[in-house]
Parts: sequence; structure tokens; C-alpha cells
Amino acid sequence: MAANGGTKAIVAALAANLTIAVLKFVAYFLTFSSSMLAEAIHSLADSGNQVLLLVGGKRAKRAASPEHPFGYGRERYIYAFIVSIVLFSVGGLFALYEAWGKLQHPHAIEGAFWWVPLAVLIGAIIAESFSFRTAIIESNHVRGKQSWVTFIRSAKQPELPVILLEDLGALVGLVFALFGVSTTHPPQDPAPWPGGTAGRRQNQHRFVRGRRTVAASRATGPAASCVPPVR
Repeated sequence: MAANGGTKAIVAALAANLTIAVLKFVAYFLTFSSSMLAEAIHSLADSGNQVLLLVGGKRAKRAASPEHPFGYGRERYIYAFIVSIVLFSVGGLFALYEAWGKLQHPHAIEGAFWWVPLAVLIGAIIAESFSFRTAIIESNHVRGKQSWVTFIRSAKQPELPVILLEDLGALVGLVFALFGVSTTHPPQDPAPWPGGTAGRRQNQHRFVRGRRTVAASRATGPAASCVPPVR
């Protein structure tokens, strides 16, 4: 029962991540958004992780042999460890690389498809939520009265904790990506929002002009004639 529950959670996460990865790649090619590319690579890495977990679960079910008299059950932990490395290296480091590049050369999402990343990210949040819900339901079958922290730390079935933490991390990342993409430009204004570089510069210029105007208006009496006009 526990093994079937783990497999069900993995398959649900694999289906969700493959669908999300395709949508994100389409959104990237339409908009060239760095957030979409980073998210697409992350979803692709997540899909590979689910495949590794399925392979590890299948190999762990092999019967004992003279060379392995205690069976192959521990192989599932090896594959879960590989998954954790892939999550950090492929997904996390590539996202950091893209973030550093856009910090050096920021630009807003332009063109008629500016809305595509927003729609894809919202859809991805919905799909990941269903996958996360499946993992929670399957984990509850074996968790009993344990707290979630205790279950994750002491679970004998590594697939469920991995899927739980992976889905949770993906949801948090999607929320950050949605926030970042949504602040690149407003829906009815072709110029970037104040959160963008151009908007920040415009606000800085307005702030400086306002400070100069206030300083000039406060000058009174004979000193007022000495104040140069604001240009």
C-alpha cells in the first residue's frame, strides 16, 4: 500500500512537471523571459527527478541474490540522494545564473505576448497544487499521528518526503516568479512598472525635481532673490 502510494504521488508529480515544462518553454520562446527559461529548466529537472525515483523504486523491488542477500531495497535511497543533488545543481544553480545575468542587464518583457508568462505561471501553480495535494493525501496514509517534520525525517519510504519537499519548493518558487514577472510592466502601460529599471529612474528624477521645487518655495525674504531658478 505504501509503495503504491509513493508511485502514485511520483506519477502525479511527473505528469504535472512535464506539462508545466512544455508550457514554460513555449512561453519563453514567445517572450524570451529569463524567469520562464529558469522555470522551464527547473520543471525539466523535476521531471527527471521523478523518473529517477521511479527507476529507484523499481530496482529496489528486485529479489535477493547471492551477491545481495538482503535485497536491493536500499537503492531507492541512493536514487533519492541523486535527486536532491539534481534539484540543487540543475534547478537552483541555473536559476541563480539567470538571475545574476538579468541583474546586470535588466529589461522588461516586451511584445504582444507579455501576458503569456503570467498565464503559464498561474496554470503552473494550479498544477503543482494538485500534485502537492496528491502527495499530502498519499503521505497521510502512512504518516499516522506523526507531525510532518517527524514524518519527513523518519520516513522509511524516501519518495514521499522528496515529492512533498519538491512540490512545496516548486510552489514557493512559482509564487516568486509570478511576482517578478508581474512587476516588469503594467497591463495598460507600455512602459515598465516602477519596479523596473526605467520606472525606478523616472521616479528618481521626479523625486529630485520635487526636492528642488520644495527648496525653492521655502526660500523667503532677501535670500529668495539669491536662489537660482529651478531648471
